[in-house]
Amino acid sequence: MPPDTPALPVPPAPRRAFGPYRVCFVCLGNICRSPMADVLLRAELAEAGLAELVEVDSAGTGDWHVGGPMDRRARAELGRHGYDGSAHRSRQFQPSWFADRDLVLAMDRANLADLREMAPDAEAGGPRLLLFRSFDPALAGDDPYDGQVPDPYGGPPDDYAAAFGLVQAAVRGLAGQLAGLLEAPAAPARGDDPLEPPEGAGPEGIPLRGAPPRQRLGGR
Repeated sequence: MPPDTPALPVPPAPRRAFGPYRVCFVCLGNICRSPMADVLLRAELAEAGLAELVEVDSAGTGDWHVGGPMDRRARAELGRHGYDGSAHRSRQFQPSWFADRDLVLAMDRANLADLREMAPDAEAGGPRLLLFRSFDPALAGDDPYDGQVPDPYGGPPDDYAAAFGLVQAAVRGLAGQLAGLLEAPAAPARGDDPLEPPEGAGPEGIPLRGAPPRQRLGGR
């Protein structure tokens, strides 16, 4: 990591004690950048064994493409890397969604400003709303994109390839940070729990001579 690269942000704690952590990616029309991030993060989480711990979705600040599929060129770029974006359908982000999302990530600063205007409170518009590429481990102060994912819509294939590369780098950083936040320590093996005496032991953990083995419940 370059010396002028800021430390990756730590995702905010879950809003709820139970259930999956919820992440929403937001761009302008929800047909290029945010669905790319949606598909890639799902794949990263599945590979890390965290798919059941994180719920991922995406949306746009605008309503032009609501109900429509991913842009064909964005979908083709995903396909070139072995990912499938065919199931995506565009949605528009609603202010009420803030209360249900633990983390909302904007693709560029215009999206970020729009989302801040929608935010119902300081928490939703502050620590739970971040610029997506702040999770890119290689992001440096002289980044040519100013920490954003440029909108490739209507551009040549190279623009979609560049967007994919930026999204992939930030997704990998985000997945690592989510793993650190959500992975719980393994439960102690039977007999390793200091609060539970081993089988056949008394209250102080001293073996009882001739103690019968514990009965299993259910007969199986």
